[in-house]
Amino acid sequence: MSVFEQMLLCAVGLGLASLLGSTLGLFVRKIPHRWNDIFLGFCAGMMLTASIVCLIVPAVDMAGEGGWWQPLLGVFLGVLLIGVLDKVTPHLHHLTGLDRNRVSEEPHGTRNKSIDRILLFVIAIAIHKFPEGLATGVVFDGSNLQNAYTVAITIALQNIPEGMVVVTPLLMIGVKFPRVIGVSLVVALLEMAGVLLGYFIGDMSSALLPTVTAIAGGAMLYVISDEMIPETHSHGFEKHATYALVAGVMCMLYIQMLV
Repeated sequence: MSVFEQMLLCAVGLGLASLLGSTLGLFVRKIPHRWNDIFLGFCAGMMLTASIVCLIVPAVDMAGEGGWWQPLLGVFLGVLLIGVLDKVTPHLHHLTGLDRNRVSEEPHGTRNKSIDRILLFVIAIAIHKFPEGLATGVVFDGSNLQNAYTVAITIALQNIPEGMVVVTPLLMIGVKFPRVIGVSLVVALLEMAGVLLGYFIGDMSSALLPTVTAIAGGAMLYVISDEMIPETHSHGFEKHATYALVAGVMCMLYIQMLV
């Protein structure tokens, strides 16, 4: 099997892993706040670890001493990007069709803010999918296929809970089933497109990869701190969510160690 064929196989595998998580998430329609906070806390812990261990730290390693500014710039741009999105989220629920029966001038209430918070998190996941795929594609240069498979397996395992995080909150806030399926497919395809692009542009993406990867890490850090942790601590189940977050951190660390 050629390197190109192995790269394609991994691209499909990453997409299927994301869709597997989305499929599991489809079985969850409405859960109590306690379990919702536990679940989101666990995923926040996994995302926190992944953003640092899988994105920011590799960006620092790739940049080296002479390129120290690249990860710093990338994290700043990632935070800035999601910060700007955070400002426009009062209109994000239009994308889901949730305001079909609302008057456009209606003030945004607590429910709309909750919807916007969830959509912001989903967007952040979608944003960081492409750089993850890019990172996977770049390492398929034929020099170290074992390392390439390690990166691919790590991201694939991470994709399963991420796929659930994309689907479950959307279903809970009432997004129509076809739209949820569409979002899941787009998220999976974004990562697969990143793998293909990373493989084909090779050296160019290698030069840009520290910054691009750090942008993804910064975006995730912003959302975890500004949105996810406050959300899991707003219903009286702070301890449960905290324990779940720690469990998510340790789970992701062990996944990294195993692969």
